[in-house]
Amino acid sequence: MNEEKIGSIASALIVGGGIGGMATAISLAQRGVAVDLIDLDADWRVYGAGITITGPTLRAYKHLGLVDRIKSEGAVTTGASRVRLFNGQILRVLDEPEIEEGLPATGGIMRPILHRIMQDRVRELDISVRLGLTVTSLETEGEGVNVAFSDGTNGRYDLVIGADSVFSSVRKLAFPHMAEPVETGQGCWRISIRKPPEQDMGEFYFGSDNPCGITICGQDAVYLFLLTPHVPRESFMDDEELFTTMKDLLGPFGGNAGWIRDNMTRADWINYRPLAAAIQPRPWSIGRVVLLGDAVHATTPHLASGAGMAVESGIVLAEELAKNGSVEAALAAYEERRFDRCRDVIESSVAIGQLQLDHGNPGQIAGMIEGALGRLNAPY
Repeated sequence: MNEEKIGSIASALIVGGGIGGMATAISLAQRGVAVDLIDLDADWRVYGAGITITGPTLRAYKHLGLVDRIKSEGAVTTGASRVRLFNGQILRVLDEPEIEEGLPATGGIMRPILHRIMQDRVRELDISVRLGLTVTSLETEGEGVNVAFSDGTNGRYDLVIGADSVFSSVRKLAFPHMAEPVETGQGCWRISIRKPPEQDMGEFYFGSDNPCGITICGQDAVYLFLLTPHVPRESFMDDEELFTTMKDLLGPFGGNAGWIRDNMTRADWINYRPLAAAIQPRPWSIGRVVLLGDAVHATTPHLASGAGMAVESGIVLAEELAKNGSVEAALAAYEERRFDRCRDVIESSVAIGQLQLDHGNPGQIAGMIEGALGRLNAPY
């Protein structure tokens, strides 16, 4: 893609090699910036089940030139998702029109596959990647940032971007006015499994104590998520407890969720984690250090938009650096474009989760989801 070149910076350090960090690295490198990307994981792995990719998220990936690979290695559909009662009864079909001609309305992909697609693009652009590494100090001096790394080395960059997860080291080092994300009271169970024979579109199940959903992620792959009240405990669950507890929680479900309960095995990937969210207070940049993704706008999965928001933020940051003559003006414009949009996603997601905890009306919940997704169709 022929992007407008960035003249205000020549070099950038991106801390965090996940979706947001890679999207930012790609966006900056395409505009001529020399990027160093670092990640704490020495093997640059990603854990997780599938990921739902909404129309707005696909639009962002189109900007990165990655939609064709997502189509070929994941699953994309047009038009709709099904809403059921927990027992399998169909309530309605959510209309999900294309937001751009020729762009799929929605889809899904296994998270490790999406990670690999983005890694391949990073390598194609010859972006420097250093692994098993994080930052230990940051000091803005003049028109750059002096950086100390955890391996004892040092560097200096025109810009440092923290895209290093909800546990962001960059946030802790440079943004004293911010705090850790707050747990919402819900936990999320996930399982990756082969596709039920009758699964032809994504589904949501409401009306029980524990709502769930299913996303098609490939020709014969889905993931199911299940939301429950979170009960704090002192230790993680082992594989056997994860399997038996999730199977029990799916006990009341019919439809394809019931099929997954009856056919799940201990070999299927199962995970549980408490949900947390935060829209961090402004400013999102201090000096030549800026945050994006979960480091500054962490959300819950209710709108399937966490990854999309991170990709959008990486694209917008690069766009503003290209448009503005000064870094300070670019960072201010980036924050202005992103804050309200990210806040809407987070506040809507948390409100939907609270209504689920309060056993709210399934139709009201579905309407809130549909309304929020509709707002996300607007340009970013």
